[in-house]
Amino acid sequence: MIDTNLIHKALANPLRRDILAWLRTPAEAFPTCDIHLGQGVPAHAIHARSALSQSTVSVHISVLVAAGLLVSMQVGQWTFLSRNEEVIRAFVEQIRQHL
Repeated sequence: MIDTNLIHKALANPLRRDILAWLRTPAEAFPTCDIHLGQGVPAHAIHARSALSQSTVSVHISVLVAAGLLVSMQVGQWTFLSRNEEVIRAFVEQIRQHL
């Protein structure tokens, strides 16, 4: 079950939409980053690309994770992020049906 209100709130911010777009094609968005298949993009790469403070970007990432749009995986000291395509597809379908 998806929380459409949380998703709408998450998508209201341009940086959050950018993060989702970057993670759609991570090899293109982060060409110099070590992208681990199945784990996602390291959070520090998103921080670097955004050119904003780590704390600011971390808050935006937390909102996307809480909305279910991103999946966060902790591997040792590293946090990897990837899109939750299942939730994104369900949200798009719900929008298509109701709007």
